[in-house]
Amino acid sequence: MNRMLDSEEAEVMAVEVAEAPSMMSEPLLPDRSYLRVVEALLFAASEPLDEQSLAKALPAGTDVSALLHWLQDEYSGRGVNLVRVAGKWQFRTAGDLAFLLRKETIEPHKLSRAAIETLAIVAYHQPVTRAEIEAIRGVMVSKGTLDSLLEAGWVRIRGRKRTPGRPVTYGTTDAFLAHFGLDDIGDLPGADELRAAGFLDAIPPSALSIPQPSHALAPDEDSFEAEEVEEGALETPQH
Repeated sequence: MNRMLDSEEAEVMAVEVAEAPSMMSEPLLPDRSYLRVVEALLFAASEPLDEQSLAKALPAGTDVSALLHWLQDEYSGRGVNLVRVAGKWQFRTAGDLAFLLRKETIEPHKLSRAAIETLAIVAYHQPVTRAEIEAIRGVMVSKGTLDSLLEAGWVRIRGRKRTPGRPVTYGTTDAFLAHFGLDDIGDLPGADELRAAGFLDAIPPSALSIPQPSHALAPDEDSFEAEEVEEGALETPQH
């Protein structure tokens, strides 16, 4: 069986293809040839690829988005589909065939009910602080609960609120989107979808509203990464 390429190897492969004169120096290559290049790179990659990485394997000005949607249409009725997750593209088994590939395994790390509830709150209410999570759940959130979500790679520390104490804010990651098959955090199910799935009463309380989560910084939030860089610069010894 051929070894799967990681994202770095796939990007190197893309650059090599782009620089190969035998393929890309032909001035009249049809779009179908470009389609095959995109298909090969996506098939060989072990992780989703973004359009910028794929564009490196194609002549400047090539409409990568159109090629991807063309390829997506070609695979729409097959056992493998081209899907977009977290803003990137990847081949995945068709959803209606998942039962054929499912196998029973023992999960070594299973999220607790508290962790699942906390993850849902973070996903829908981000940016959200620990105190806000506790206020929504109505109980205290243990350090272990948040740690398990951070270790799973589904939750990250995204910033600090401009309030006394400067509490950190939490949000979801691209790994969260990829695991649940979402392209954007805005694709989370809304009230209608939750009601149809039986998670909400047919006539929910009048005060109920589904928040609109966002990856963008809130007006009262500062970037955690920027703050770390600034603190690191202050701690750097001057010579």
